[in-house]
Amino acid sequence: MPALENNLAVTEASTYKKQLSRILSFRDLVLLIVGTVIGSGIFLVPGAVLKQVGNSVPLGLSVWLIGGVLSLLGALTYGELSAMKPQAGGLYVYIRDCFGPFLAFLFGWTLFLVISSGSIATLAVAFSNYLAEFIPLSHFWAKVISVLIIVVIGIVNVRGTRQSADLQNVTTAIKVTAILIMSAVLLWFASNHGVMPDSTASATSSGTSLASGFGLAMISVLWAYEGWQYSTFSAGEVTNPQRDFGRALLAGSATLIGIYLFANVGYISALGAQGVSQSNRVAATALSTVIGPGVAKLVTATILIAMFSAANSIVLTAPRVYYAMANDGLFFRKLAEVHPRFGTPAFAVIALAAWSALLAASGTFEQLLTYVIFIGWIFYALAAASVFVYRKRMPNLERPFRVPGYPFTPLLFILAAALLVINTVIRQPARAAIGLGIVLLGAPAYAIWRRRDHKTSANPADVEVAKA
Repeated sequence: MPALENNLAVTEASTYKKQLSRILSFRDLVLLIVGTVIGSGIFLVPGAVLKQVGNSVPLGLSVWLIGGVLSLLGALTYGELSAMKPQAGGLYVYIRDCFGPFLAFLFGWTLFLVISSGSIATLAVAFSNYLAEFIPLSHFWAKVISVLIIVVIGIVNVRGTRQSADLQNVTTAIKVTAILIMSAVLLWFASNHGVMPDSTASATSSGTSLASGFGLAMISVLWAYEGWQYSTFSAGEVTNPQRDFGRALLAGSATLIGIYLFANVGYISALGAQGVSQSNRVAATALSTVIGPGVAKLVTATILIAMFSAANSIVLTAPRVYYAMANDGLFFRKLAEVHPRFGTPAFAVIALAAWSALLAASGTFEQLLTYVIFIGWIFYALAAASVFVYRKRMPNLERPFRVPGYPFTPLLFILAAALLVINTVIRQPARAAIGLGIVLLGAPAYAIWRRRDHKTSANPADVEVAKA
């Protein structure tokens, strides 16, 4: 048996008796993908995107379409990987198998230290800020609310994956329905009440500045689409991953493209290109203009639900990476334990929730997240490149879902991720250097856990597992 397959066999042999249960269905996966991606971005970002392309409606909508297609290419690639290797940890597993445990650890380290925890903290703090539009909150109570939101989500996820998934399904359905109704109302009012401002504005900038603006807009849109990859972390809990994962990633990504395009058309119909580009809170502005200021409160309520749902989806998925790391001996062993009653990686959930709450309370997450968030795309590209390594090293492994358009589909996604990272490094070299430094702080941590794992694996029980 080749070395890679030996390593996989050892990894898949768990030292813990209780395993994560496969309880997530196709519907759960689709709603998880959609719910993770839709936070507050679609309510806020369209104005900046349209402004960056010189108020050109065709270019603005093209950016949203192309960004969605690029995300779809990545989703299709991960569909093959998830159906082929349906294990808890997703991207961590693919990077570990194909590029070694060190890079996989750096991914998990960065995810825990900043990306997932910082994203949760950002959503929780934003939640309290938007809540202040309904209930006046002091700075102290805003922080308390932010921490309480994380605590509530943590408790739900400790008590059961099924309960958390059900909560995710309901909140995702609410926010998607709200966006669709909002967009339809904007279109209807604009077309039936003569509110159609100039929505055919075109860019007057030079070709060079327009190309640069298109690139900047694409970065904003890719951020708005980010989050679908989190579903792979829960591959170990999907009832029929071989059949469902590829289909769910395709359906979820296509749904997101449709929702985002529909929302943008609604905004433009209500406000025109100029009006959209001048608004930082385009959804509220559009509804206030078309219907009345009081309706804007409904947008705020929808944003609250959207942010809560997105935070819950991260807590539902990301701890599975830490669970997998701990099973490999590369993180605190306690995080590999499955709760005997609830069947969840309870300690991994608690660890993520506690660190996220600390970041939210301290207010240090914003700078950390801006420094490191682009690093995630390096790992997303590595994970996509795993499909080439698996096909070369393990050509006979069963692949229930094969990525369409191979090898161009993963190559285009990897290229898009590389361009995004390169753009960040060129435009913000100091920030990029700090981000890389934070990631590389994981190197000594990796050495410590590696040394501990070598000592632990010297006992006879682990030797027998390795021989299996």
